[in-house]
Amino acid sequence: MKQFTFPKSEHLCHRSDIERLFAAQNESAVVYPLRAVWRVVAFTPEKDEAKVQVLLSVSKRKLRHAVERNRTKRQLREAYRLRKDIVIESVPEDKKLHLAFMWLSDKTEDSARIHKAMEHLLMKISKAVYTASL
Repeated sequence: MKQFTFPKSEHLCHRSDIERLFAAQNESAVVYPLRAVWRVVAFTPEKDEAKVQVLLSVSKRKLRHAVERNRTKRQLREAYRLRKDIVIESVPEDKKLHLAFMWLSDKTEDSARIHKAMEHLLMKISKAVYTASL
C-alpha cells in the first residue's frame, strides 16, 4: 500500500547532513525548473528516521515575493508526496538517501509542469541509486 504522506521524519533538517549533501561531490540532475542533489548514506536502524529524507529549497533570489516562494514550496511538497514511492523502492535495505530539490526558475510554474518535472527527476534518481547499488 502506498503512503501518500510527508511526515517530519522525512524532512532533511540536520545542519551537518545538509552540509555533507552539498559539500562533497554528490550526484545531481536537472529537469527544468528543478535541480536535485542526492547522497546515499549508511542506514542506522536505531534512529527513527525514514529511508529517504528530503530538503526543498526555493531561493529568495529566484522568487522575490514570499507568497510566490511559499506557493512553490507547497507545489514541490505535493509533487514529491504523490510520487515518492518511485525513489523509495530503489533504495537498498542497508542504505538511506538524502535528497535536495532546488528551484531554478525566475517565475512560478503551474502544478502540472512541476509534477511532471518531479516525476522525471525521481525516475533519474531511482535509476542512478539502483545502478550504484549493484
